[in-house]
Amino acid sequence: MQQLKIFNTLTRQKEEFVPLYPPHVGMYVCGPTVYNYVHLGNCRTFTSFDIIYRYLTHLQYKVRYVRNITDVGHLENDADEGEDKIAKKAKLENLEPMEIVQRYTLDFHSVMQLLNNISPSIEPAATGHIVEQIAMTQKLIDNGFAYESKGSIYFDVSKYAEANYEYGKLSGRVIDELVAGSRDLDGQHEKHSPEDFALWKKASKEHIMRWDSPWGEGFPGWHLECSVMSSKYLGLQFDIHGGGMDLKFPHHECEIAQSVGANGVEPVRYWLHANMLTINGTKMSKSLGNSILPQELFAGTHSLLTQAYSPMTLRFAMLQTHYRSTMDISNDALKAAQKGYKRVMNGLRIIRQLVYVENSQNVIDTKQIEEIRRLIDEMYEGMNDDFNTAVALAALLNLLKKINSIHNGVFPIYTLDRDTFDLLKKSYITFVEDIFGLKEEDETSLQQVMKVFLEIYKEAKHNKNFEQVDKLRTHFKSLGVVVKDMKDKIDWSYEE
Repeated sequence: MQQLKIFNTLTRQKEEFVPLYPPHVGMYVCGPTVYNYVHLGNCRTFTSFDIIYRYLTHLQYKVRYVRNITDVGHLENDADEGEDKIAKKAKLENLEPMEIVQRYTLDFHSVMQLLNNISPSIEPAATGHIVEQIAMTQKLIDNGFAYESKGSIYFDVSKYAEANYEYGKLSGRVIDELVAGSRDLDGQHEKHSPEDFALWKKASKEHIMRWDSPWGEGFPGWHLECSVMSSKYLGLQFDIHGGGMDLKFPHHECEIAQSVGANGVEPVRYWLHANMLTINGTKMSKSLGNSILPQELFAGTHSLLTQAYSPMTLRFAMLQTHYRSTMDISNDALKAAQKGYKRVMNGLRIIRQLVYVENSQNVIDTKQIEEIRRLIDEMYEGMNDDFNTAVALAALLNLLKKINSIHNGVFPIYTLDRDTFDLLKKSYITFVEDIFGLKEEDETSLQQVMKVFLEIYKEAKHNKNFEQVDKLRTHFKSLGVVVKDMKDKIDWSYEE
């Protein structure tokens, strides 16, 4: 099995990945809060972990991938106070809260399918685990890490610290700084200290989503659901917990405290965080008008876009940046990604068609063989270095040059030994489709259509009907296809 190293946010070091129960791996990723449409930042996070899931599976780990759906009407501001987000949306649109949940859950799934993200092994919803959330809250009270105040239950950060547990170790924050930087919000008087956070909130008369509990009608705090669902489906300790960088504090910090306070053990061995996405070098923000929805990107309807960009173009763009690095979206970057994606798909079509031809003269090009094997090693080295898709993709593009050289007759296929050719073919297809998750976007049978039209083109050229030839070339170009007149055959490719 490949030696994989990943950067652990908790230890701030790159560590060799050793699963708790090899070859089984438990991975939990914080899913969407479904009171609004999924945004490009979500797409970046979930696609990053889709690639991680794909690569672990490729390495023959048996991965249980859990990604939750937050469908409880949590509060705005610091998730302790404010207005119920889902109820607010429901009131505006005159709908039941669960209609809002259903609409945005379907939208999320639709976007994930367009991006070719594999569905998780389990996708639990917060509302389906209220009983377990109440039970964990009670356990924290029993263990002395939580208290009741006016019908709400809060986690006691000072008690946690007194038990020699470190609150803030994931984000690098200390309690004194948290207290000094806390905002003066309504309801703070209910807490023993400003850094305490809600486990269970008493429902106001206006709060639509509510459940019975030993402390009266209420609803769970935002952080509680992930601790409950991850432990239920992956155990009290599991391998990987992922999410966006924005969740490191307070969400993931609170998850650690809750789980340790309830169960006495560290819940996660490796914490992974995907970095943020910017637009033209500026952080995405509704107030700046640069927050682009996936549907706007795919249709090209946002004012900042000069054209539409397909889901696979976006996915390819994401591959060009390491998941822990900031990724910038711009028209130039997307146009370059569009060309790169088409180039890779042309290579996929070509390599599928290539058939090894034995060399009767037994002429072997040792240099080409060594370079091909080195590039394949570089693809794996990139992925094994904290899932560095940028490095792996660069090696794949260099491997594509070898494929094109064979296809164009620059060097004959028989100058490779069969094992190297088979490895080249298998590695390219595997990385493009299984690991990077790229796919052909045209749902029609383009191969068959092009075969027919190339026959017509070939006949027109043979008959020296150059007017017909030019017309066909123009039509092909309007479809984003280029006809290639080669020395011994006629072929086609996507226009790059």
